Amino acid sequence: MIRIDQRSSTPIYQQLVQEIKEVILRGVLQPGDKLPSVRELSVQLTINPNTVQKSYQELERQKIIENLRGKGTYVSTHYKPREDTEKLSVLRDDLRKVLIEAHYLGLDEEKITEMVRQLLEELTIREGDR
Repeated sequence: MIRIDQRSSTPIYQQLVQEIKEVILRGVLQPGDKLPSVRELSVQLTINPNTVQKSYQELERQKIIENLRGKGTYVSTHYKPREDTEKLSVLRDDLRKVLIEAHYLGLDEEKITEMVRQLLEELTIREGDR
């Protein structure tokens, strides 16, 4: 379900945030579903509980999950996507880098577009979900 690359230059807590967002997007976790406790997830992934806690705090700050005292942590039922101009700017810069790299790999517009379509399909993003 959740994969962490110990050799990645991306901090583990950021990888965990991204992985949890992806499993929610894929529908593996639904709004209202309970997440493993910090301790349970840290044991499953063999990572420090503080790292899991930091990831959960970030996801809670983004209103993607919610912690109900004494009950656990759940996928938020109230999450609504919102535009964040700062994050959009970073995303645009990241996409630019990816497109430049794709060009140097010999991919044309058609191949890039098809790759994006496949990824969107994998993530089950549909127009009605946006």
